[in-house]
Amino acid sequence: MKKVILFSWLLIVFVQLSFAGQLPKVLMTTSLGKIVLEIDTVRAPVTAKNFLMHVKNGTYKDAVFYRVVRPDNQPNNAIKIEVIQGGVYDDKLIDQIPTIAHETTEMTGIKHKDGTFSMARYTPGTACSEFFICVGDQPELDFGGKRNPDGQGFAAFGQVVKGMKVVRKIQQQKDKAQYLLAPVKIESIGILK
Repeated sequence: MKKVILFSWLLIVFVQLSFAGQLPKVLMTTSLGKIVLEIDTVRAPVTAKNFLMHVKNGTYKDAVFYRVVRPDNQPNNAIKIEVIQGGVYDDKLIDQIPTIAHETTEMTGIKHKDGTFSMARYTPGTACSEFFICVGDQPELDFGGKRNPDGQGFAAFGQVVKGMKVVRKIQQQKDKAQYLLAPVKIESIGILK
């Protein structure tokens, strides 16, 4: 019986590692450098599929990083975070994009660590196209975290695997009330083969 349990456990670990090696990667070329993201289609299928669909369909053709959050620019927040946020950045377009179900970190097991890629939202179930990248570990963005009063956290679905220097460079650009004075253009975004 112990051998069967051990074999089953090893098989599960092997399958998970196999899938991890096959997760899609996305190359995001910005005006400040390149960022490579690994998209977790296994643990966060709804959110990952939504993002990849937008990449394939050209939703991010004119996308930018437009918001940066640092300890020095959130004086009215009791719970501080550090992220850069990007996407379509056009409310008229965003309002036309269908929203998706909210995959919490409790459901997926993907925590908001340094370089985690996640969806921006208002209330649960309102995420559609806007995304953010964590700078440093951000546990208050996980399920049960206190950054959002509803405690549902945000839907993490990927990880920066190359380009955190670029992420940090974007975060240090000049802002006014967290919004970049000169948004950082995402010149191209595509799935790596």
